[in-house]
Amino acid sequence: MSRLNRRSFIKQTLAAAATITVAGTKSSGQVVGANDTIRIGVAGLNGRGSAHVGAFAPMQGVQITYLIDPDTRTFAARARTVQERGGNSPQTVQDVRRALEDRNLDAISIATPNHWHSLMTVWAAQAGKHVYVEKPLSHNVKEGKIAAQMARRHNVIVQHGTQSRSSQSWANIVEIIRSGQLGRLQVARALCYKRRDNSQGRVPSVNRVAAPKQLDFNLWQGPASERPYHENLVHYRWHWLWDFGNGDIGNQGVHQMDIARWGIPNATLPRSVFSVGGRFDSDRGETPNTQISIMDFGQTQLIFEVRGMESPAFHGQGVGNIFHLEEGMIAGNRFYPRGRTEPAPLPRLDNPARRGSGNGEHFANFIAAVRTRRHQDLNADVLDGHYSSALCHLANISYRLGQEAPFAPRPRSITDNPEAGDAFARMEEHLRNNGVQLDSARLRVGQFLEFDAQTERFTRNDDANRMLTRAYREPFVVPDSVS
Repeated sequence: MSRLNRRSFIKQTLAAAATITVAGTKSSGQVVGANDTIRIGVAGLNGRGSAHVGAFAPMQGVQITYLIDPDTRTFAARARTVQERGGNSPQTVQDVRRALEDRNLDAISIATPNHWHSLMTVWAAQAGKHVYVEKPLSHNVKEGKIAAQMARRHNVIVQHGTQSRSSQSWANIVEIIRSGQLGRLQVARALCYKRRDNSQGRVPSVNRVAAPKQLDFNLWQGPASERPYHENLVHYRWHWLWDFGNGDIGNQGVHQMDIARWGIPNATLPRSVFSVGGRFDSDRGETPNTQISIMDFGQTQLIFEVRGMESPAFHGQGVGNIFHLEEGMIAGNRFYPRGRTEPAPLPRLDNPARRGSGNGEHFANFIAAVRTRRHQDLNADVLDGHYSSALCHLANISYRLGQEAPFAPRPRSITDNPEAGDAFARMEEHLRNNGVQLDSARLRVGQFLEFDAQTERFTRNDDANRMLTRAYREPFVVPDSVS
C-alpha cells in the first residue's frame, strides 16, 4: 500500500472515538501468553466450516469451545470431530452473539455465507475477540472498510482466509516480480475456470416450502432483506444470488484476485473498472457464470476471467494466475521467456520472501499472531482482505449496472484495449464450444466506472456509489463508521 493510503487509513481509524459492545459486554482484552490456551468459536459449520473445525481442533494450545450455526443439523458431526481430535465437548449455539458474550472466548473463526462475514467481524472486534474470517471479507465494499477499521480500533487480530498468502512459493514469485529482474509487470491475470454443475440454482424459487424446524431462517438471513424460505439458499446455492453471494469472482475467484493484486507493486484499489459477461444457463442464478473484468492500476492492468462451464486451461492455468512481464510470462510457478514456449528457471532471489510464523499453515499463522497480538505478523491481514474483496465487488458493480447488448459490434472498452480484446475473443470461443449461439445470445455490457482509491468512491456516479453498501435489516446492521 502507498504511504499516503496507509497514513489516511490509520488517521481515519484513530479518529474513531466510541467503543461499541456486543450485548453489553466487552472482552477483558487480556494478552494471550505463549502457553495459554486460546479458546475459539467456529461460526458456520457446513462446507468450509468443516475445514476450520478440522484445523483448530487438534492444535496444541487451542480449544474449540463453541460451535455456532443457525442450523442445528450441523452440530453433531462437528462436535464429534472436536471431541475426537481436541478431547473436549464444545457448547453449541445458533446465535453468534451468545458466544461473543462469553468473556472467556478469545477468538471466532467465520465460515458463514458471505453476507455475514463483515458483520460478524465487526461484532467480534467490538467484543474484543480475534477473528479468522473466510473469503471474501465482505459482501460489499463499505462494510469491508468498516470491518478493517474496527479491527484496528479495537486492537484485534483479523486474518483473511486467502491461504495463498501463507505460501512461500507465491511470496517468492511476488518478490521476483517486484525486483524488476523481468521488467515491468504489464498484466496481472487471474483465472477462475471452474465448471459449476448446471443444477446449481435450478430449484424454482417459487416453490416455497417451510424452513426446516432445525434452521433459524431469520438468523440465517441476517443482514439481507427478508424473504420466504426456498431451497435455492441453504446450504450452497446462495453463492449465485446477489443478496447473499458475489458469484464465482467473489467465491473461488477472490483467491486468484488476491494473488493478482499482490503481484502489482503497491496496489490497493484501481483507477477504473469495466466488466462484461452473462449467465448463459437456464437456471435461476443471478450472478454471471461468464465474466471478464478489466481494472486499471496505472502501469499494470488486472484482468479477471470467470468461466463456469467446461473450459480448457489457458497457458496451463484453469484456476490460477498469469503474470505478463516485459521479459516473459509467469504462469503458475513457471517462467516462459518472451518468444519461447519452453519454461526456463525463475530468477534467483538472494533471500526468500519473508512470511509470518506457521510454517505455511494459514490457520497456524493466525494463532501465532493472536499470541503476539501484532497484525504485522499475519500473512493475510484484514486490510489486504478488504482490498482484494473490494476488487471483486467493483467488478460486479460494473456488471450489474450494465445493459444487455448483442455480441457484435464489440464494446469500445474491449476494442480499444488489445489485452481485453484477446480475452473477449477467447470468451466467445469458449461460449461457442459450450453450445451458446452468439448471434442470438445477449451480452451484459457493464458500465466503465472511474474510481478514487483514496476515498473508495466512484467518480461522478451516484448509482455506482449506492452499490458500495446495502440496506441492512435490523438488528443485523454494519455501522456506517467506527465512531
